[in-house]
Amino acid sequence: MINANSALARAFYEQGKLDNVPIIDFHAHMGALPGGYLPASDYRAMVAAMDRAGVALLLGVSHPALYMPRVGEELNIEAARAFPGRIFAYHGVLSRNFDTEDVIRRIEAHPDVYVGLKFHSDTHRVAIDDARHAPLMAYANQRQLLALCHTWGDSAYNGVANLERVAARYPDITFVCGHAFHGRWREGIQMARDYPNLYMELTAVADDRGAIEMLCEGLGSGRVLFGVDQPWFSYHHGIGAVLSADISDEDRLNILTRNGQRLLARQGNPARARVAALAG
Repeated sequence: MINANSALARAFYEQGKLDNVPIIDFHAHMGALPGGYLPASDYRAMVAAMDRAGVALLLGVSHPALYMPRVGEELNIEAARAFPGRIFAYHGVLSRNFDTEDVIRRIEAHPDVYVGLKFHSDTHRVAIDDARHAPLMAYANQRQLLALCHTWGDSAYNGVANLERVAARYPDITFVCGHAFHGRWREGIQMARDYPNLYMELTAVADDRGAIEMLCEGLGSGRVLFGVDQPWFSYHHGIGAVLSADISDEDRLNILTRNGQRLLARQGNPARARVAALAG
């Protein structure tokens, strides 16, 4: 459905992109996934998809980094260095078995690459609020890093209660709640009202009609971030879902670009110069 009263929607449907809106993608995965068919998973193909849809930059973590950190982190660095200013990375945390000091060393050694951490607690079956994460969380809090967390409504590892505990303990980490506690929208919104360091990210949210509207009404569009889990989902579908939602163009601009520019403009963030150029 095209929103007839939205200038952004009309421009997107006519041109296939929004030339004056530098979209920021907060949730992507570079590289092949063993056993999965993802034909556009090469980071070069991902950048080509960004160009077609008008996405200015992405924050991602390679698929291998979720399972084989050493191999996967090299791919993170390779992708970011191949496309400086377009690709930045989260350092994957293999929660069952990781070395806090080694993770910190790698982040510090590549200040042009890493914006924060990636936790996928359902995969590793270690809750996001598990004590094993505490030293790394303390470091991220001190550095004011981002933490992209896979969240799902009924999860015992990264559900609403799990994220509430870490949000309270680490107020200077910006927690990017991937999938926005999918299926438990109202509970996630209610909890996030109390914690301004929680942001809802839109991957897979659009499979429930009305969920985007619920997030914007209950929490405010200033706390919603764009992402599609590229290469799992299409940019044009994800952007189209935002443009088709019953929200204002001001809300759409917050989600697609303004919120991201604000978060990434912080002192010490490697994407700071890039977002400053976009804003200028």
